[in-house]
Amino acid sequence: MGILDGRQLLLTGVLTDQSIAFHVARLAQQEGARVVLTSFGRALSLTRRTATRLPSEAPVLELDVTSTADMDSLATRLGEHVDRLDGVLHSIGFAPESALGGRFLTTPWEDVRIALEVSAFSLKSLTMACRPLMGPGSSVVGLDFDARVAWPTYDWMGVAKAALESTARYLARDLGPEGIRVNLVAAGPIRTMAAKSIPGFDEFETVWKQRAPLGWDLDDPEPAARACVALMSDWFPSTTGEIIHVDGGVHSQGA
Repeated sequence: MGILDGRQLLLTGVLTDQSIAFHVARLAQQEGARVVLTSFGRALSLTRRTATRLPSEAPVLELDVTSTADMDSLATRLGEHVDRLDGVLHSIGFAPESALGGRFLTTPWEDVRIALEVSAFSLKSLTMACRPLMGPGSSVVGLDFDARVAWPTYDWMGVAKAALESTARYLARDLGPEGIRVNLVAAGPIRTMAAKSIPGFDEFETVWKQRAPLGWDLDDPEPAARACVALMSDWFPSTTGEIIHVDGGVHSQGA
């Protein structure tokens, strides 16, 4: 028996087999879970191809977190594959080009709004869309990037991550009485497709090489994925509103 034996999970964010979410799905299946994936738009066909590389091919639902229709119908569409949800992975983030790469002072509000809606508010909207299928012992896990400090080039995505962290705390407060846990995993930088689109991403490599006490491999998503799987198990029954850092220890070190 694995630590997720019999559990049913909804996982967002699987694009390629380098995605952290892909390794969450892989490990979750190996630990006994049934997995459903989501994707949307042009990424949908890519996610479906990637799903065939899992130990067991997972169904893929179309889901645009900015679409009210998609969110309102999610629980019904999930019901065709699972009879409940024991875990939800929020691995969603996007900011327009103008919101990244050192243009913090000139980013227009419309682009900031998009970054906040997709990267932070969607944690709340996704959780609420899944809530009818969740009960005591369910776990919501979001992927984060440490928002306590300002990072080079990260700009409004860093602000969005700070909003994500606050959103998780309020969800933990309001859903705790229902027995639903909400936690984040603050992962170090990984060379995923999404990360490569961030201007100046290479600067993070230098920071982690110099400051990670345990070292850090930018090509290894598994440590962060393992933390997500652990949080979606019943091994953290009294942990909520927490940010688990999986970054080689960089968050604990001074500049």
